[in-house]
Amino acid sequence: MVSSKADADPARGALAAAMCYLAWGLFPLYWKQLSAINPVELIAHRHLSSLVFVLCVMGLGSGWRKLWKAFRTPTSLAWHGLSGVLLTANWLVFIWGVNNGHVLEASLGYFLVPLVNVGLGRFVLLEKLRRAQWIAIASATAGVGLLILRVGKPPWIALALAVTFGAYGLLRKRSPLGPLVGLGLETLLLAPAALAFLIWREVTGLGALGHVDARTHVLLLSAGVVTAVPLLLFAYGARRIRFTTLGLLQYIAPTAQFVLGTWIYLEPFTRAQASAFAFIWIGLIIYTIDNLLNQPRLTAA
Repeated sequence: MVSSKADADPARGALAAAMCYLAWGLFPLYWKQLSAINPVELIAHRHLSSLVFVLCVMGLGSGWRKLWKAFRTPTSLAWHGLSGVLLTANWLVFIWGVNNGHVLEASLGYFLVPLVNVGLGRFVLLEKLRRAQWIAIASATAGVGLLILRVGKPPWIALALAVTFGAYGLLRKRSPLGPLVGLGLETLLLAPAALAFLIWREVTGLGALGHVDARTHVLLLSAGVVTAVPLLLFAYGARRIRFTTLGLLQYIAPTAQFVLGTWIYLEPFTRAQASAFAFIWIGLIIYTIDNLLNQPRLTAA
Protein backbone atom coordinates (compact mmCIF):
# COMPACT_ATOMS: atom_id res chain seq x y z
CA MET A 1 0.00 0.00 0.00
CA VAL A 2 1.35 3.44 -0.91
CA SER A 3 1.79 5.78 2.03
CA SER A 4 0.05 9.15 1.92
CA LYS A 5 2.09 12.30 1.64
CA ALA A 6 1.05 13.25 5.19
CA ASP A 7 2.57 10.03 6.52
CA ALA A 8 5.68 10.28 4.33
CA ASP A 9 6.82 13.73 5.38
CA PRO A 10 7.48 13.69 9.15
CA ALA A 11 10.59 15.89 8.89
CA ARG A 12 8.65 18.83 7.44
CA GLY A 13 5.89 18.22 9.94
CA ALA A 14 8.29 18.33 12.87
CA LEU A 15 9.89 21.51 11.50
CA ALA A 16 6.50 23.19 11.10
CA ALA A 17 5.42 22.24 14.62
CA ALA A 18 8.75 23.39 16.09
CA MET A 19 8.45 26.73 14.27
CA CYS A 20 4.91 27.09 15.60
CA TYR A 21 5.95 26.50 19.22
CA LEU A 22 8.99 28.75 18.84
CA ALA A 23 6.75 31.53 17.51
CA TRP A 24 4.43 31.12 20.49
CA GLY A 25 7.45 31.20 22.79
CA LEU A 26 8.68 34.45 21.26
CA PHE A 27 5.26 36.15 21.44
CA PRO A 28 6.34 38.34 24.41
CA LEU A 29 8.78 40.16 22.09
CA TYR A 30 5.82 41.18 19.92
CA TRP A 31 3.28 42.08 22.61
CA LYS A 32 5.84 44.06 24.64
CA GLN A 33 6.02 46.49 21.70
CA LEU A 34 2.31 47.22 22.23
CA SER A 35 2.36 47.53 26.01
CA ALA A 36 1.04 51.12 25.89
CA ILE A 37 -2.27 49.95 24.36
CA ASN A 38 -5.18 48.69 26.45
CA PRO A 39 -5.03 44.84 26.60
CA VAL A 40 -8.74 44.42 25.79
CA GLU A 41 -8.28 46.64 22.74
CA LEU A 42 -5.34 44.49 21.67
CA ILE A 43 -7.54 41.38 21.95
CA ALA A 44 -10.30 43.04 19.91
CA HIS A 45 -7.84 43.95 17.15
CA ARG A 46 -6.43 40.44 17.31
CA HIS A 47 -9.90 38.95 16.86
CA LEU A 48 -10.83 41.07 13.86
CA SER A 49 -7.51 40.86 12.04
CA SER A 50 -7.35 37.09 12.72
CA LEU A 51 -10.83 36.72 11.22
CA VAL A 52 -9.85 38.63 8.08
CA PHE A 53 -6.68 36.58 7.64
CA VAL A 54 -8.40 33.24 8.31
CA LEU A 55 -11.25 34.05 5.91
CA CYS A 56 -8.71 34.88 3.19
CA VAL A 57 -6.91 31.56 3.73
CA MET A 58 -10.20 29.65 3.81
CA GLY A 59 -11.20 31.28 0.54
CA LEU A 60 -8.38 29.39 -1.19
CA GLY A 61 -10.24 26.10 -0.65
CA SER A 62 -13.61 24.91 0.53
CA GLY A 63 -13.30 26.54 3.94
CA TRP A 64 -16.12 29.07 3.47
CA ARG A 65 -18.61 26.31 2.68
CA LYS A 66 -17.54 24.37 5.78
CA LEU A 67 -17.72 27.51 7.90
CA TRP A 68 -21.25 28.30 6.67
CA LYS A 69 -22.34 24.74 7.42
CA ALA A 70 -20.88 24.96 10.93
CA PHE A 71 -22.51 28.36 11.46
CA ARG A 72 -25.91 26.77 10.80
CA THR A 73 -25.29 23.94 13.30
CA PRO A 74 -26.45 24.79 16.86
CA THR A 75 -24.03 22.31 18.44
CA SER A 76 -21.05 23.84 16.65
CA LEU A 77 -22.18 27.33 17.65
CA ALA A 78 -22.45 26.33 21.31
CA TRP A 79 -19.13 24.47 21.50
CA HIS A 80 -17.14 27.09 19.60
CA GLY A 81 -18.83 30.03 21.27
CA LEU A 82 -17.60 28.67 24.60
CA SER A 83 -14.18 27.72 23.24
CA GLY A 84 -13.86 31.21 21.73
CA VAL A 85 -14.54 32.78 25.14
CA LEU A 86 -11.91 30.52 26.75
CA LEU A 87 -9.35 31.34 24.07
CA THR A 88 -10.08 35.06 24.45
CA ALA A 89 -9.62 34.82 28.22
CA ASN A 90 -6.32 32.99 27.67
CA TRP A 91 -5.08 35.64 25.25
CA LEU A 92 -6.13 38.46 27.57
CA VAL A 93 -4.41 37.01 30.64
CA PHE A 94 -1.26 36.25 28.61
CA ILE A 95 -1.00 39.73 27.08
CA TRP A 96 -1.74 41.46 30.39
CA GLY A 97 0.82 39.28 32.16
CA VAL A 98 3.54 39.82 29.56
CA ASN A 99 3.02 43.58 29.42
CA ASN A 100 3.05 43.87 33.22
CA GLY A 101 6.32 42.04 33.83
CA HIS A 102 5.08 38.47 34.38
CA VAL A 103 6.69 36.59 31.48
CA LEU A 104 8.13 33.97 33.88
CA GLU A 105 4.73 33.25 35.40
CA ALA A 106 3.23 33.01 31.91
CA SER A 107 5.83 30.41 31.00
CA LEU A 108 4.90 28.49 34.16
CA GLY A 109 1.29 28.41 32.98
CA TYR A 110 2.19 26.75 29.71
CA PHE A 111 4.53 24.31 31.45
CA LEU A 112 1.47 23.26 33.47
CA VAL A 113 -0.82 22.76 30.44
CA PRO A 114 0.15 19.09 29.71
CA LEU A 115 -0.50 18.11 33.33
CA VAL A 116 -3.77 20.06 33.41
CA ASN A 117 -4.78 18.10 30.29
CA VAL A 118 -4.08 14.84 32.14
CA GLY A 119 -6.19 16.04 35.07
CA LEU A 120 -9.06 17.04 32.79
CA GLY A 121 -8.85 13.64 31.13
CA ARG A 122 -9.25 11.97 34.50
CA PHE A 123 -11.93 14.10 36.12
CA VAL A 124 -13.91 15.26 33.07
CA LEU A 125 -13.48 12.47 30.53
CA LEU A 126 -13.14 9.84 33.31
CA GLU A 127 -10.00 8.36 31.77
CA LYS A 128 -7.91 5.99 33.86
CA LEU A 129 -4.50 7.32 34.80
CA ARG A 130 -1.30 5.33 35.20
CA ARG A 131 0.66 5.59 38.44
CA ALA A 132 3.33 7.75 36.79
CA GLN A 133 0.68 10.21 35.64
CA TRP A 134 -0.65 10.54 39.19
CA ILE A 135 2.90 11.15 40.43
CA ALA A 136 3.43 13.81 37.75
CA ILE A 137 0.22 15.63 38.74
CA ALA A 138 1.13 15.40 42.44
CA SER A 139 4.59 16.84 41.76
CA ALA A 140 3.17 19.78 39.81
CA THR A 141 0.55 20.38 42.52
CA ALA A 142 3.33 20.43 45.11
CA GLY A 143 5.17 23.02 43.03
CA VAL A 144 2.12 25.29 42.86
CA GLY A 145 1.51 24.79 46.59
CA LEU A 146 5.11 25.73 47.32
CA LEU A 147 4.68 28.96 45.39
CA ILE A 148 1.59 29.81 47.41
CA LEU A 149 3.33 29.08 50.73
CA ARG A 150 6.69 30.70 50.04
CA VAL A 151 5.66 33.58 47.77
CA GLY A 152 2.48 34.28 49.71
CA LYS A 153 -0.01 34.31 46.86
CA PRO A 154 -1.24 31.86 44.23
CA PRO A 155 0.31 32.18 40.75
CA TRP A 156 -3.06 33.23 39.31
CA ILE A 157 -1.67 34.16 35.89
CA ALA A 158 -0.09 30.73 35.46
CA LEU A 159 -3.16 28.91 36.77
CA ALA A 160 -5.54 30.96 34.59
CA LEU A 161 -3.44 30.30 31.48
CA ALA A 162 -3.17 26.58 32.19
CA VAL A 163 -6.86 26.09 33.00
CA THR A 164 -8.25 28.19 30.13
CA PHE A 165 -5.94 26.62 27.55
CA GLY A 166 -6.54 23.13 28.91
CA ALA A 167 -10.32 23.63 28.84
CA TYR A 168 -10.05 25.13 25.34
CA GLY A 169 -8.14 22.07 24.15
CA LEU A 170 -10.75 19.80 25.72
CA LEU A 171 -13.58 21.54 23.84
CA ARG A 172 -11.65 21.50 20.56
CA LYS A 173 -10.90 17.81 21.07
CA ARG A 174 -14.64 17.13 21.14
CA SER A 175 -15.36 19.30 18.10
CA PRO A 176 -15.58 17.75 14.62
CA LEU A 177 -14.29 20.94 12.98
CA GLY A 178 -10.71 21.26 11.78
CA PRO A 179 -8.29 23.83 13.22
CA LEU A 180 -8.83 26.47 10.51
CA VAL A 181 -12.63 26.24 10.35
CA GLY A 182 -12.84 26.06 14.15
CA LEU A 183 -10.70 29.18 14.55
CA GLY A 184 -12.76 30.92 11.87
CA LEU A 185 -16.02 30.13 13.67
CA GLU A 186 -14.65 31.21 17.06
CA THR A 187 -13.43 34.56 15.77
CA LEU A 188 -16.59 35.10 13.71
CA LEU A 189 -18.84 34.58 16.73
CA LEU A 190 -16.88 37.07 18.85
CA ALA A 191 -16.22 39.57 16.05
CA PRO A 192 -19.39 41.68 16.71
CA ALA A 193 -18.38 42.25 20.33
CA ALA A 194 -14.80 43.06 19.30
CA LEU A 195 -15.97 45.50 16.61
CA ALA A 196 -18.42 47.20 18.98
CA PHE A 197 -15.69 47.63 21.60
CA LEU A 198 -13.26 49.15 19.08
CA ILE A 199 -15.93 51.54 17.77
CA TRP A 200 -16.70 52.63 21.33
CA ARG A 201 -12.98 53.20 22.01
CA GLU A 202 -12.65 55.34 18.87
CA VAL A 203 -15.83 57.35 19.54
CA THR A 204 -14.69 58.15 23.08
CA GLY A 205 -11.21 59.06 21.89
CA LEU A 206 -9.53 56.22 23.77
CA GLY A 207 -8.71 54.04 20.75
CA ALA A 208 -5.20 53.53 19.41
CA LEU A 209 -6.00 53.83 15.70
CA GLY A 210 -5.12 57.30 14.49
CA HIS A 211 -3.42 58.16 17.77
CA VAL A 212 -0.20 56.13 17.60
CA ASP A 213 2.84 56.21 15.33
CA ALA A 214 3.12 54.35 12.02
CA ARG A 215 5.23 51.53 13.47
CA THR A 216 2.65 50.81 16.17
CA HIS A 217 -0.13 50.86 13.56
CA VAL A 218 1.71 48.21 11.54
CA LEU A 219 2.28 46.04 14.61
CA LEU A 220 -1.34 46.42 15.74
CA LEU A 221 -2.83 45.55 12.35
CA SER A 222 -0.46 42.56 12.02
CA ALA A 223 -1.96 40.82 15.06
CA GLY A 224 -4.08 38.53 12.88
CA VAL A 225 -1.13 37.26 10.87
CA VAL A 226 0.96 36.83 14.02
CA THR A 227 -1.88 34.81 15.54
CA ALA A 228 -2.94 32.70 12.57
CA VAL A 229 0.37 31.72 10.97
CA PRO A 230 1.58 29.64 13.98
CA LEU A 231 -1.83 27.94 14.10
CA LEU A 232 -1.53 26.99 10.42
CA LEU A 233 1.98 25.66 11.04
CA PHE A 234 0.61 23.66 13.95
CA ALA A 235 -2.20 22.20 11.84
CA TYR A 236 0.32 21.25 9.12
CA GLY A 237 2.74 19.65 11.57
CA ALA A 238 0.19 17.86 13.73
CA ARG A 239 -1.04 15.85 10.74
CA ARG A 240 2.46 14.66 9.82
CA ILE A 241 4.15 13.62 13.06
CA ARG A 242 3.41 11.28 15.95
CA PHE A 243 1.46 12.68 18.88
CA THR A 244 4.38 11.87 21.20
CA THR A 245 6.71 14.00 19.08
CA LEU A 246 4.19 16.83 19.15
CA GLY A 247 4.02 16.50 22.93
CA LEU A 248 7.78 16.83 23.27
CA LEU A 249 7.94 19.83 20.95
CA GLN A 250 5.32 21.73 22.96
CA TYR A 251 7.90 22.49 25.65
CA ILE A 252 9.69 24.81 23.20
CA ALA A 253 7.15 27.59 23.82
CA PRO A 254 7.31 27.89 27.63
CA THR A 255 11.08 27.30 27.56
CA ALA A 256 11.54 30.24 25.17
CA GLN A 257 9.29 32.38 27.37
CA PHE A 258 11.27 31.36 30.44
CA VAL A 259 14.53 32.37 28.72
CA LEU A 260 13.05 35.73 27.69
CA GLY A 261 11.78 36.41 31.19
CA THR A 262 15.05 35.62 32.96
CA TRP A 263 17.71 36.72 30.46
CA ILE A 264 16.09 39.40 28.31
CA TYR A 265 13.59 41.10 30.60
CA LEU A 266 15.59 40.30 33.77
CA GLU A 267 12.56 39.39 35.85
CA PRO A 268 13.52 38.25 39.38
CA PHE A 269 13.76 34.47 39.76
CA THR A 270 13.87 33.75 43.48
CA ARG A 271 14.89 30.58 45.28
CA ALA A 272 11.22 29.92 46.10
CA GLN A 273 10.31 30.17 42.43
CA ALA A 274 13.22 27.92 41.47
CA SER A 275 12.14 25.19 43.89
CA ALA A 276 8.53 25.41 42.68
CA PHE A 277 9.58 25.25 39.04
CA ALA A 278 11.77 22.25 39.91
CA PHE A 279 8.76 20.29 41.21
CA ILE A 280 6.79 21.16 38.08
CA TRP A 281 9.66 20.24 35.78
CA ILE A 282 10.08 16.91 37.61
CA GLY A 283 6.39 16.26 37.01
CA LEU A 284 6.82 17.04 33.32
CA ILE A 285 9.84 14.75 33.06
CA ILE A 286 7.90 11.88 34.66
CA TYR A 287 4.92 12.58 32.40
CA THR A 288 7.09 12.67 29.27
CA ILE A 289 9.05 9.49 30.08
CA ASP A 290 5.81 7.67 30.87
CA ASN A 291 4.35 8.77 27.52
CA LEU A 292 7.44 7.60 25.64
CA LEU A 293 7.47 4.21 27.37
CA ASN A 294 3.76 3.61 26.80
CA GLN A 295 3.50 5.00 23.27
CA PRO A 296 4.07 1.64 21.48
CA ARG A 297 1.34 -0.02 23.54
CA LEU A 298 -1.08 2.89 23.03
CA THR A 299 -0.40 2.96 19.30
CA ALA A 300 -1.06 -0.77 19.03
CA ALA A 301 -4.30 -0.38 20.98
